[in-house]
Amino acid sequence: MSQTDPRIDAYIAQAASFAQPILEHLRAVVHAACPQVEETIKWGMPSFVYGGKILCGMGAFKQHATFGFWQGASVVGASAERSREAMGQFGRLTQVGDLPGKRELSKLLKQAMALIDAGGKKTAGKTAASKTPASQTPASEASASKARVPKPPVVIPDDLAVAFKKNPRARATYAAFPPSQQREYVEWIESAKREQTRSGCVAQAVEWMAQGKIRNWKYVAK
Repeated sequence: MSQTDPRIDAYIAQAASFAQPILEHLRAVVHAACPQVEETIKWGMPSFVYGGKILCGMGAFKQHATFGFWQGASVVGASAERSREAMGQFGRLTQVGDLPGKRELSKLLKQAMALIDAGGKKTAGKTAASKTPASQTPASEASASKARVPKPPVVIPDDLAVAFKKNPRARATYAAFPPSQQREYVEWIESAKREQTRSGCVAQAVEWMAQGKIRNWKYVAK
């Protein structure tokens, strides 16, 4: 497979044993159907990007896994969705057999790619607008065009670093997180005003990360 992300390797390795073959299968099918796909992590879960846009994503929970297309209803049809059961359009996955066959899944992936390609052609005609002089551009658009100031690198607090030495699994999860999710944990710990509260935050953070959880995992639909 090309364009793989080591964070997804870590995610799969930390998933429940029943979910690992499901995630590996989905990953292989996506890469076979779309060789140009790029892997990333979005909202704490593996996602696949094509043409700069999200193509699909997958996730693993305690008792089920999920898979879905970003433009789900347009790909599988609203009537065929099982999104009420879980995230994505294929309901709660507990084995590879819960998914459509490889040929059918590849066909759906091709349809999703075609939708992204069609969208790209439509927006391409707007490129001329980017050449409009700044004096003719609304203030809101002008301000949006300014380069955003990058956030400083995330620095691991000393007490969290000490805790990581006692829990390599949590440290590996943290290392696999994108900067935004690392920052969520660090800012949560740094926001504690009392030493006792901070110690509790560190202990809870390490426990959650050892389980492969993002800081706001409770708000991720299951």
